[in-house]
Amino acid sequence: MAKDIVVGVDGTEQADAAAAWAADEAVLRDTGVRLVHAKEAWPESVSPHGLRESEGPWAEELLARTADRLRVRHPGLPVSVGLLATGPVAGLVAAGEEGELLVLGSRALGGVAGYLVGSVGLAVAGVVERPVVLVRDLGGHRSRGSVTVGVDVRHPADAVVEFAFEEAARRLGSVDVVHGERLPLSAVLGPPMVPDIRPAMTTDTAGFLEELLAPWRAKYPDVTATAHVVMGSAGLELVRFSSDAALVVVGRRTRRSPLGSRLGSVAHAVLHHSRAPVAVVPHG
Repeated sequence: MAKDIVVGVDGTEQADAAAAWAADEAVLRDTGVRLVHAKEAWPESVSPHGLRESEGPWAEELLARTADRLRVRHPGLPVSVGLLATGPVAGLVAAGEEGELLVLGSRALGGVAGYLVGSVGLAVAGVVERPVVLVRDLGGHRSRGSVTVGVDVRHPADAVVEFAFEEAARRLGSVDVVHGERLPLSAVLGPPMVPDIRPAMTTDTAGFLEELLAPWRAKYPDVTATAHVVMGSAGLELVRFSSDAALVVVGRRTRRSPLGSRLGSVAHAVLHHSRAPVAVVPHG
């Protein structure tokens, strides 16, 4: 049996939406859900759980109430709870490493302003070695349907592509595979292109993308995969696909830089503007 899906809860509507999504995902994976709550430790009146004495009972009640809702949503679903002794980032990272994946909520700002992925969510998604899913409270999400994944044909990541195909297989859905092709700097800064090189670039890249997908189509014959090569920003195209997707999948390199672990520009764009839940999958 797979490890539990870990969910960070804090009493917000966004966290409630994340918990509901995680429960649906747990049913698809035939596993359980572990609800965790973490707050910054206070210097005075701190309980053994690392919480203020006045906060401990509230947090325990929150966890119990959320667990009861999930059990009503899916009778028989294994649900456990836990208070994290460390701060939110460290606690969620540690808890996430012990689970199958980590699910967090993020707040919608509305309109074209996009969404607010808080510092905790970004920090956790940038370092945890398990997939992290960010969920918005948009009045319900589809547990079944298509999955959209962003790939780079020049630096393909098997972990990211496989995650997307597995999720599509669980949902009895399809996969839209998106690669963004940028024009060379000489074409952007130079005179108008004669002839236009974009059709040739798109054709060549589409061929590479089809080759990349061939083994995954063979491994998941019941999943229909459609390749999309776009000229310009892959992030914008993934956001566009998110309106009809059950899940959007992006990758995050685990290789550390001098500035520490971080999310790339595509992941940032998708996390802040996607309407569907977003899975950030670490890869080497």
